[in-house]
Amino acid sequence: MTTEITATLGIDISKKDFDVALLRNNKFKNKKFANNPKGFSALLNWLEGLSVIAADTHACMEATGVYGESLATFLHDSGFTVSVVNGARIKGYAQSELSRTKTDKKDACVIARFCDALKPDSWAPAPQEVRELKALYRRLEALQEMLQQEENRVTVSDSILLPELQGHIADLRLRIQRTKQAIDGHIDNYPDLKKQRELLESIPGIGSTTSAMLLSAFSNIEDFASAKKMAAFCGLTPKQRQSGSSIRGRAKLSKIGNSRLRKSLFFPAIVAMQYNPVIVCMKKRLLKAGKCKMLIVGAAMRKLVHIIYGVLKTRTPFDENLSAATA
Repeated sequence: MTTEITATLGIDISKKDFDVALLRNNKFKNKKFANNPKGFSALLNWLEGLSVIAADTHACMEATGVYGESLATFLHDSGFTVSVVNGARIKGYAQSELSRTKTDKKDACVIARFCDALKPDSWAPAPQEVRELKALYRRLEALQEMLQQEENRVTVSDSILLPELQGHIADLRLRIQRTKQAIDGHIDNYPDLKKQRELLESIPGIGSTTSAMLLSAFSNIEDFASAKKMAAFCGLTPKQRQSGSSIRGRAKLSKIGNSRLRKSLFFPAIVAMQYNPVIVCMKKRLLKAGKCKMLIVGAAMRKLVHIIYGVLKTRTPFDENLSAATA
């Protein structure tokens, strides 16, 4: 039996705090809270003081990655219906209202109205082991970014700084190695994650680091109704530009999706264009058709996502003949 939603909570979130807009009976109440566990509890107390029932309330926020996940999980565990929505949808809705004012308070109100009008799909947090894997992978990304920054500084810094920089670089490399080992050990501790890693690494072009990233994002393949939906989630679907007889723009990647996933899939797609027989065949066909290099790379990324979806969905290793049938 479904509960009737009687209130909508729009949430505009940032690194340090978040603004909420409670929409009930066509009236708003606004409040700002700290983006930490203490602020989450204060939000719950504020709502209880307004006689808001969690089970009757639909909370909605933009997908802002690490900044909003803790709050979304807290609200879900507290009994709220929660939606985490692509920011492009919220922006489009605001434009449809001809909204000219942009403040955190106003944005929270827009999100509440969007949620009340369009009833976006509900969201549920990933299992604990996947959340922990995601945290480990994000730490690995941060360490790799710091290493790249320090290596860049070596080439431009005064010689007096070189010993300190080289020491920090050596320490970062050690931390990266330990974090990779921690990721491997974590996956080994969970049979389902371990099996999915084996399936992913059967795909030419997918290595251990990429498989960890994919598992943190796609461990539950049932979240996606099709490979096209998964590609759209990554922002890898084509965006057409055509209107009447005068506009015939070149198709581009929509990029309305997870930018971190697109970035992480770029180099695996480059490798797959050399060693994955299905993607090599597709590359040759597109080159023969006169397609440009970056369009081919985008197509390779999209095809790689389709192969990933098929392997995880069927729970069978990569099969060149099966994948070639849809190339």
